[in-house]
Amino acid sequence: MNRLISRIGAIIVTLTVFLFMIFLIIGFTYGSYLVCLFLPIGYIMTAAGLCHECSEDRRVAANIGLITAAVYAVLIMLVYYSQLTTVHLEKLDDVAKNLLDYRRGSLMFNYDLLGYGMMALSTFFIGLSMNPETKADKWLRVLMMLHGIFFISCVFMPMTGMFAHMGDGDHYNAAPIGGGALALIIWCIYFLPIGILAFVHFGKDSTGNT
Repeated sequence: MNRLISRIGAIIVTLTVFLFMIFLIIGFTYGSYLVCLFLPIGYIMTAAGLCHECSEDRRVAANIGLITAAVYAVLIMLVYYSQLTTVHLEKLDDVAKNLLDYRRGSLMFNYDLLGYGMMALSTFFIGLSMNPETKADKWLRVLMMLHGIFFISCVFMPMTGMFAHMGDGDHYNAAPIGGGALALIIWCIYFLPIGILAFVHFGKDSTGNT
């Protein structure tokens, strides 16, 4: 049951990241927000499985990874649920849009970056907790730990004010693809192998065979 749940989580991660990338490319903003509601669920299922497998001497790292995964999930689900409900359905004045509309470099946009910063921290500690035995698992560990680098940029870049010029709301529209959307597409290309390798990992039996 443990491996099955975690493997389903890996499928959710892979599918949502892939769809997110496609929706960015074609400019389907609503769809990209919708799949981002499910990505955190899949990631927590995957992270919990990796945490469960860790050895006792790596339990602290695994627990930190799982706790930060939960923080990531709360922040991201609040951000995208607000976009799909309040921002999408309500008539907001400019003040409210500047606070809530993700595409305007708003408070929600900053929370989104903070959330993905926490995800990066989570992948680092989950990777640190792994004791890989196969080549695929070694790659999974390396990719997860290197992904931790995004914590620095996601958390500290908004503090520099570099996103203050996004008030026109166009920088994350994907048709034509802007710089923000391009950065997210590159992130998707990086993160897709993590979902695929996690799926392969949880498909192994107790003897290490798939």
